[in-house]
Amino acid sequence: MLDSLRELWLRGIAFNPAAPSDVLVRLLDQGAGEAGLLMCEGRDLPDAVVDAALRHPAEVIRRALARNRYVDPARLAPLATDPSGIVRARLAAGPPHYPRWVRPLPDDILVTLLLAQDGGEDGKVTAKEIVGELDSSRQIPLSFFRSIAGHEHPELRIRATWRWQSLTPAQRAGLLEDPDPAVREAAQDRNWQLDPERVEAMLPSFGSRNEFVFATCALSPALVEHCFADGTVLPLARNRHTPAYALARLARHPDAEVRALIAARPDVGPDLVAELGEDPDEHVRMCARLHPFPRTWAEHWAIDRVIGHGPDCTCPIPESTTGPAVGPSPDWFAACAVSEEPVLRRVAASWPGLSAELAEPLAQDDDEEVRIRLACHHPLAPPHLLLDVFVTRPAHRPHLLALPAFPRTGWAHLVDHPDPEVRALAAADPALPDPPVRDPDASVRRGAAANPGLSPETMEALLADPLTAEGAAANPALPVPRMHALLDHCLDVTTISPGAGVSRSRS
Repeated sequence: MLDSLRELWLRGIAFNPAAPSDVLVRLLDQGAGEAGLLMCEGRDLPDAVVDAALRHPAEVIRRALARNRYVDPARLAPLATDPSGIVRARLAAGPPHYPRWVRPLPDDILVTLLLAQDGGEDGKVTAKEIVGELDSSRQIPLSFFRSIAGHEHPELRIRATWRWQSLTPAQRAGLLEDPDPAVREAAQDRNWQLDPERVEAMLPSFGSRNEFVFATCALSPALVEHCFADGTVLPLARNRHTPAYALARLARHPDAEVRALIAARPDVGPDLVAELGEDPDEHVRMCARLHPFPRTWAEHWAIDRVIGHGPDCTCPIPESTTGPAVGPSPDWFAACAVSEEPVLRRVAASWPGLSAELAEPLAQDDDEEVRIRLACHHPLAPPHLLLDVFVTRPAHRPHLLALPAFPRTGWAHLVDHPDPEVRALAAADPALPDPPVRDPDASVRRGAAANPGLSPETMEALLADPLTAEGAAANPALPVPRMHALLDHCLDVTTISPGAGVSRSRS
């Protein structure tokens, strides 16, 4: 019976929010098995535990820590030079399960990974493979590429060319004339995207209907006509390099989706905007009136990430940037926050830098999508809003649960909710007088068993029951000596006193 509880106790203690460092460090023992790995990857950790994991001789411990999304990434810097290439690759790959928002790695870690001459002492991966993981991880902020365009190390200047069209014209010109021939070659290789003749010449190697080319590259007149001839017009309508004469044709296209894309662009003239403002399709008219002319591309992309996505949108949340070179200004977001257009208020709610004075009324906005976006994006979203969105919009639950401000109290009135995910949080609310430890759903039982309002006697009974043992071991009211006693049993030879818990008997 007690052996069957071992894994449950270990997992519970591993995620007990009140477990101190000396308890958690014991879970780095090989005998803790999967619980220690889950802990290293899946929760915030005290500094002492992070230090112990960084120095741990077992690669699997360091590997799990490398993918932790809760620990300050600056604390993980030693893993960028870990002897194991697998550990380095895990750090480069970032958190598992593709969270909506990924914290960028600090510049010093990025530089270390990008300039590595090898893939680690174990030879299991190459430096190139590690960089490939990093490039697709969303952990490199756009600002980093701009910052290294003038770096003293030529290899980093080559890396800056990876985001060629995101660099400023001056940076691109500087790289094209770089004193290092390898940098110049890399810049020339990337610059084909902005040379219509080279784009046309290279198209056959990409395929005649390649969306990347038609949506992002500078197109020759022949390629523009090619798009119209074979109906590849949606990418053309999105392409910031599409010439004005083509935009005028697209603005009168029979497909309303195409006309809406043109109406939202920042580079269409006032006459065309006015014409689209009278379009028979309401969505097209809305796109035309969203922003007074002139508009910027940074503001356009901020709107584009919001428009038409719906209340259950779980798209990745991009880095928050402002300023003329990288994103809209704070003043622009402030103007969006008080706009009469719901879409613009949704844009404002999506920016975490919005002031408290402007964020507060958005939490009460009549538009549900405004409230949802504030809950998912803004650090000052009120607890009642986070709770409401969690209950009403299940699609956002994984993201909300990971937010530091997500409330753990105020749920007691939902203890009888039909959704077990909601009941599980209500069951753990300290204000609940009688936690439902016998609920038919296992997650609700775990939540109830972790309720800090339970009496010591009740917790002991729950620790002895496989249906509630994991939740009871995760209970923040569990005394620290009791945590150690449970670990004594799980990690060492022990003796058991019936009704009195676990007593130490180290060999």
